[in-house]
Amino acid sequence: MVRFKNRWLLVELIPVGEQQGNPTRLEAKQIWAALRESIQKHFGDVGWGSVSHSLTVKYFSPTTSICIIRVARDHHRVARGGVTLLDSIEGIRIVPYVIDISGTIKHAQLSAIEHNRKVIAQYRARAQTSASYQDSYDDYLEASTNEIQALRD
Repeated sequence: MVRFKNRWLLVELIPVGEQQGNPTRLEAKQIWAALRESIQKHFGDVGWGSVSHSLTVKYFSPTTSICIIRVARDHHRVARGGVTLLDSIEGIRIVPYVIDISGTIKHAQLSAIEHNRKVIAQYRARAQTSASYQDSYDDYLEASTNEIQALRD
């Protein structure tokens, strides 16, 4: 018996314009619907049919705009193309940035945790606070790390 093989896309949805710097109000369902529209628009029904059974948004953080998407290995290029061609979700203009493509959820989790730490360090640098300063980002990092590690295939 052969197991179902996936690819895990770690994507940052960078808000553009007046939403820049504010946490987005998006949800995983909205991201999935926007991906569906993008894939249908650019790859047609055949493209959507190839990824529809396996495409799921497993994790989204509005604070750092990080998203983990699972798709079948054979069709991950269609999903990546659909992500890359996104320009807005629910009226919020975004620039998608594919950070990593992994073969296992474990590597996607490690990349997401590492990227979250980099983004929080950038937030702290903009606020000009030292790394030893206690703020709400410490709680966020701990909560997001636990949430990401709890993801299962």
